[in-house]
Amino acid sequence: MQCKTERDLASNELMAKIQARQAHVVVIGAGYVGVPLAVELAEAGVKVTAYDKDPRKVDLLNAGESYIEDIPSTQLRSCVSTGLLSGANEAHCLREADVVLVCVPTPLTRSKEPDLSYVEAAISDVVAHQHPGMLVVLESTTYPGTTREVVVPLLTERFELGEDVFVAFSPERVDPGNKVYQTRNTPKVVGGASPACQKVATALYGHVVDRVVPVSSTDAAEMVKLVENTFRAVNVGLVNELAQVSRALRVDIAEVIDAAATKPFGFMPFYPGPGLGGHCIPIDPLYLAWKLRTLNHESRFVALADQVNSGMPRHVARRAMELMSAHGKALRGARVLVAGVAYKRDISDVRESPAIDVIRELTQSGARVEFVDPHVREINEHGVALRGVPEGHVDYGDYDLVVVTTNHSSFDYEEIARRARLVLDTRSTVPGRRAGEDWDHNVAVL
Repeated sequence: MQCKTERDLASNELMAKIQARQAHVVVIGAGYVGVPLAVELAEAGVKVTAYDKDPRKVDLLNAGESYIEDIPSTQLRSCVSTGLLSGANEAHCLREADVVLVCVPTPLTRSKEPDLSYVEAAISDVVAHQHPGMLVVLESTTYPGTTREVVVPLLTERFELGEDVFVAFSPERVDPGNKVYQTRNTPKVVGGASPACQKVATALYGHVVDRVVPVSSTDAAEMVKLVENTFRAVNVGLVNELAQVSRALRVDIAEVIDAAATKPFGFMPFYPGPGLGGHCIPIDPLYLAWKLRTLNHESRFVALADQVNSGMPRHVARRAMELMSAHGKALRGARVLVAGVAYKRDISDVRESPAIDVIRELTQSGARVEFVDPHVREINEHGVALRGVPEGHVDYGDYDLVVVTTNHSSFDYEEIARRARLVLDTRSTVPGRRAGEDWDHNVAVL
């Protein structure tokens, strides 16, 4: 254990390096969170190493070739050419790190419990190369208490918290494909494990974001991210249920929501769809639910929203069967085209995409399923392996049914409505949609 004077020196040196933009930052995890953050740091004049165990990613980074849609290769190449950004796939790069930002996956196990194995492996790498005067920030979404209960104990076995090691949690707020809000202009929530930790972490993020939002603890910062995405998951679950109710009432839910959204206060529009996708919204609420169960609390809203949203792909398959049957056709043996397999508009990310579950449900019902997506060439997820039909080679009229699952802006919805024999529009995008059992038009909604 170091003496007080040495600790003070390490603390002061770290703060001075951060303020002068001379701290060496290592970002663990070169994915959709880590790469944009690394680029923003480099553009702010901070030396940064993106550490990832995937050598393919590291090679592409060092060549200035971006595999992250929100980061153009020209922007990445500019950062690499200055010498401020580089990639590494060996943990020894942590020896020279003044700051470590952990941006690794936090998936769920098969039993829908938190899987912190990536976080624990990353922190273990840090501990193996730890030295006095380091700031370590966890950005991976997790349950309240993770930083305090898991990260801090590992990092303070040989070092004193707030004196020669500084720990914080700052939830990532990346929205892939968002052209307006990116790393710099998205406010950054920061919770330190101590007041000194908060001060150091806030100083770092002040270089790369326009606004830092300090909160009282790491637990509070962890809870912020879960509240944000639970709010979305619950509201999407609500409108998905209302979509089914509205069909029984012969009302177009999209028309209703659009009209309700004209109210200038007290209402925020959410729209129904085939389910939830992406790494965050389907998963984060279940982290919260798990934590609450450990405290003997039941999260009824979260459980119900998960039940509704998880059931939407099966509901889509049932609607497809109803639509085909109403037109005197069977889904079994029918040729079906799924339009869009990315989990959201105008990106290529298929993680947890409900479209994949829709394809599986349709296939299990006997349909012969193909897909078209301008951003995705092939999928091999959750037991579904398909190569997409090139967008320019699709004739919607060749299919018995077209199911729109992702509302990409490049799709010609007028052509889909005009050419397709039948359309099931899960995104309320195709012209001529119908809500009730009125089958006099070829386009139906959820």
